[in-house]
Amino acid sequence: MIVYIVICFFLHIPNFLIAKNDFPIVLIHGFMGWGGQEMGDYNYWGGDNNYVKKLEQSGYKVIELSVGPVSSNWERAVEAYYQLKGGQVDYGKGHAGKYRITQKPQEKIYDGLFPDWSSENPIHIIGHSMGGQTARMLNYLLTQEIYVDENYVLKEKSSLLGESHKGMIRSITTIATPHNGTTLTEIVTKTIPFIQYFVGVAGVIGTDFYNFDLEQWNFSRKEFEPWSSYVNRMRKHIAWDTKNISAWDLSLDGAKEINSFLQVSPEIYYFSIVISTTSKREKESYHDPNEESSILIQIRSKLLGSMESYWSDGSKTDSLWYENDGVVNTISMYGPTTGENGADPIVKYDKTALIKPGKWHWIKISEMDHWSIIGHLGNYSRISRAEEYFFDHIERIINLP
Repeated sequence: MIVYIVICFFLHIPNFLIAKNDFPIVLIHGFMGWGGQEMGDYNYWGGDNNYVKKLEQSGYKVIELSVGPVSSNWERAVEAYYQLKGGQVDYGKGHAGKYRITQKPQEKIYDGLFPDWSSENPIHIIGHSMGGQTARMLNYLLTQEIYVDENYVLKEKSSLLGESHKGMIRSITTIATPHNGTTLTEIVTKTIPFIQYFVGVAGVIGTDFYNFDLEQWNFSRKEFEPWSSYVNRMRKHIAWDTKNISAWDLSLDGAKEINSFLQVSPEIYYFSIVISTTSKREKESYHDPNEESSILIQIRSKLLGSMESYWSDGSKTDSLWYENDGVVNTISMYGPTTGENGADPIVKYDKTALIKPGKWHWIKISEMDHWSIIGHLGNYSRISRAEEYFFDHIERIINLP
């Protein structure tokens, strides 16, 4: 096999002719997202076009997860693991003690969507938006031995946190992921203005199907509680004043902290789908949204296109941060660059070259916004192109060596 790959490399034979695998494709939604059994029949992945159903009809094994929509990446990653392997969610004694949450919420026990998951049966992960951060966190928790205390004396006892598992992830693909945070986090706070945005995406379904999944914080929707009351209680929750929540992980400083320890693994293939729905103003550095962007996208896109933000050390974003998809700054999507140990290896994807693990291969798609890239809120052209790009990438990862 190695000899064959080497020959293909020197003959410039495309990667899709080299190998093929049938590993399951695991989909992880982003901030304020939902799983396949929520929101009625309106699918997060593809909307009315339902990517999951189409993939399954084409013979692919697809697993769609439903992790905490506003939870921290640590808790989302833990939930992802147990939804796949099965069992009682265990966030870790150390994590639970630090943030005063329930370590093992009884509401979160799963049968397991892929109990045979192992190094012999790895998976491909595709994460949209925050889902990309969650995928990276999941790999970290899989490959590290986590200790309860900072003195590294007492090790966590769960199968995920207390043991090291190598080779369980074959590839990680991030779509419009804020690897280095988004300057929109000033409004991604406990007021959750994205609720309005979320309702715009799926308001046709209603909100009776939606759940914040914060049982670890002893927070759940009361019987017959109106949606407005549920949201108002969520806005006032103490979780928003901690670093154990999505708002921190999506911020510039939160992402920088994550990047300091979520580094690439040498055995995993990484892809970043980079998108943009803005154009640079003539004779200016600011960006404006393209006319084809939806109204909901244009409002935020214009804000991001001229907005400066600061890290806690006083440094600030430059004009490269103005290009955006309406939610995430495009420059943040290529790959992690703000970690204390330096940037991850990041290269442009070349379909004629041999793809190497351990580095980010980026693919840029213009005239595409944060939601149309997964089949929502776009015109016919954007929705059609997004689906074509998505299924082309599925072929790309299943043909990895």
